[in-house]
Amino acid sequence: MPLDPTTAAATLRTTASQFGTQDAYVGPGERLSWNDIAAGARRTAAALHAAGVQHGDHVGVLMGNSGAWIQTFLGIASIGAVTVPVNTRFKTEELRFCLKQADVRLLIFTDEFLGIDFRELLQSAEPAAASTLPGAELPELRQAVMIGRGALPAGCRAYADFITAGESVEPDALDTLAEAVKADDVLLIQYTSGTTSFPKGVMLSHANMLLDAQAAAKRMGVRADDRYFSIRPFFHVAGSTLSVLVSLSTGCCLLSLPKFDVAENLAILDRERCSLISGNDTIFLMLMGHPGFDASKLHLRGGWAAAGPEVMEQIHSRMRVPGLCNAYGQSEAAPNVLLSSFDDPLPLRINGFGFPHPGTEVRLADPDTDRPKPAGEHGEIQVRGWNVMRGYYKMPEATAKAFSQDGWLKTGDLGEMNSEGRVRMVSRLKDMYRVGGENVAPSEVEEVLHAHPAVRQAQVIGVPDARLGEVTGAFVLLKEGEEVSREALVEWCKERAANFKVPRYLEIVETFENIGMTGSSKVQKNKLREHAIQLWNLAPTKAAP
Repeated sequence: MPLDPTTAAATLRTTASQFGTQDAYVGPGERLSWNDIAAGARRTAAALHAAGVQHGDHVGVLMGNSGAWIQTFLGIASIGAVTVPVNTRFKTEELRFCLKQADVRLLIFTDEFLGIDFRELLQSAEPAAASTLPGAELPELRQAVMIGRGALPAGCRAYADFITAGESVEPDALDTLAEAVKADDVLLIQYTSGTTSFPKGVMLSHANMLLDAQAAAKRMGVRADDRYFSIRPFFHVAGSTLSVLVSLSTGCCLLSLPKFDVAENLAILDRERCSLISGNDTIFLMLMGHPGFDASKLHLRGGWAAAGPEVMEQIHSRMRVPGLCNAYGQSEAAPNVLLSSFDDPLPLRINGFGFPHPGTEVRLADPDTDRPKPAGEHGEIQVRGWNVMRGYYKMPEATAKAFSQDGWLKTGDLGEMNSEGRVRMVSRLKDMYRVGGENVAPSEVEEVLHAHPAVRQAQVIGVPDARLGEVTGAFVLLKEGEEVSREALVEWCKERAANFKVPRYLEIVETFENIGMTGSSKVQKNKLREHAIQLWNLAPTKAAP
């Protein structure tokens, strides 16, 4: 399968023409063919055009995994607009920041999801949603379209009315809009946690994401008759690129759920005879640890996992998935950088060694000087090629820092290379940690704690957790004369941050001096983590990549 730097609309047209009546997406209460996906995307494109959305405009999408998410994404792409996927676990401040920083002009959202009222959330982020948009908080947000049967806020449009308004758009006009989209146009802005208080918007083009999907599908050996189960949230690039676009590029059927329910996951894998699967170590460990797990009911032959050697071995031996690939990547690289092949020798796949994709390069370099490391030495994984982002949206300084002087993307991860030139990730150079697949920057949680009137200083680290890989641990120094309980501080975080960022462990301390300070009076996070492991009696296991 040669790699083709095409557009999402062109790919959808080809796939629908070849596999139109075959299953494209299966979810709770949904079973859509490729013809259904194409028709839904076209209705969305027409509605967006009728609503005044133009080439290059930013459209927010706030909903869980569903056929509607896929059709909306492809409809936005078909007129050359840019999807801004919104994390469904965002709280008010995070939602406001995302929509404002991304200059979202139109938002498509569901009324509620997993018990969260998104109408209430939107109105708390932008009160004008309850009356007339745009408002003072989000001046660029001109329209908000609600899917669902809940009470419609006065400042929003009903999805049915939105779609009906698009019926007057001529088919030729939609074809012309789709043809004007170029492979280098931005397809999606992915918000990813970084070293700043709030996430950065990674700009990814059609070519970035579709080439990455095609290359990954080739390594996995995906066929049109495969049934590919992925619980990865579509609002992450592991969901949009490595799930949705892998399916789109190959014609295989994608199966998913709006949330990770272990029993239901196992039931779908059996009932739908899924042949491919993807996920991080947490997902696989929970599947294998469920009382109802029975490998004889699985029909899996491959897929990919972002997991360490111990978990990879278990997936192979206990789940009996013979062709599972090991994946490494990050949002800034669309996201897959390294992927083993389904037919690679098992030890290479278990230990995470993979080649970069054709047309991309990976080198190991000194993270301070960016000079390439000699063979056999560990170094920062740096990437160059068609999978590298166009930059962070409206953040030129952060974009410049993300690259070396000679133009390589600096991943902030430590890697090693074997004698064949295969590379694997060894550890993270950055402070960021991962909670059940969600990236968390310590500064995000520290900022929330620092906003509490009793807190003088907060230091946050990721600590080991058997189920999620890592969870948040926090140490807090209070202002003189102030008193507050650990429970109250945790509750403060729950009200202001996504649940995966909220501290599982929190300790109030009188000083950081006895834990470890640098010469510039900064807390040494590595020593803080060691202290936390001892204090909270945690198993000092290294989190999987």
